[in-house]
Amino acid sequence: MWSRLRRAGIVTALALPCSLIVVQSAHAGLGGTPMTPPSDASVSSRTVQPGSGAANAAQGVMHSASSAASSVSASASYTVRETTLGSGTVVREYLAADGSVFGIAWRGPQMPDLNDLLGSYFPQYVAGVKAARAARGGGRGPVAVDQSSLVVRSGGHMGAFSGQAWLPPALPAGVSGSDIQ
Repeated sequence: MWSRLRRAGIVTALALPCSLIVVQSAHAGLGGTPMTPPSDASVSSRTVQPGSGAANAAQGVMHSASSAASSVSASASYTVRETTLGSGTVVREYLAADGSVFGIAWRGPQMPDLNDLLGSYFPQYVAGVKAARAARGGGRGPVAVDQSSLVVRSGGHMGAFSGQAWLPPALPAGVSGSDIQ
């Protein structure tokens, strides 16, 4: 009996760190690496030239993630990675030449997990939401957090949510917050 308990304890001790590694790798977000898409998601990417703005983004040719990443020039472009979740919600991640996420946009029938998307900026977002709601007397409705290091706009209603988040200091040259769509 003691050997079974000891063996179970060893298996648990080994499994816990492994499970934490899996959980950590699934969480990425603003300012970090792109999210790890769920198994039921589809992903595509395109390269956008700054200065051509949303028109280029709307007309961009979809590429596989690997070909888009390899075609990114060090200073002339950024990558938009679009993930369609199983729920139908579309999440766009805006990646700088170094692969870090400087902006995120979402639109769809379900709100994505902002804790995952905003990563280490989530506590700053929560504090900004509390301050904004306190300033307007509470309630529900669209949320706007506009700080020097973080901008988040989120709104919608059941079945139709949308929002954008970006890091103003991390925006590449020629890119503005209005390009995050």
